[in-house]
Amino acid sequence: MESTQTIALEEAEALAFREQCRRQMARPLETRMKYGFCRINRPVLDTPGVRSFASTKEYREWCAANLPAYLGFQPAPAE
Repeated sequence: MESTQTIALEEAEALAFREQCRRQMARPLETRMKYGFCRINRPVLDTPGVRSFASTKEYREWCAANLPAYLGFQPAPAE
């Protein structure tokens, strides 16, 4: 019985997603383009200047020292 409920829920979610897509496609293209992208300022990365590194290790060290963790350029934790 539980699998039947799971299947019904998945079908309902798929139907809701398709309806959302239909609503979005009914919008004018200009509106879809306006709201279709998320623009954020990425500190350090978006500042002017060119950076080049002699090795990947040097690049990774620079990322760890200069970029905020939420950008995802930090090294993976040791296990």
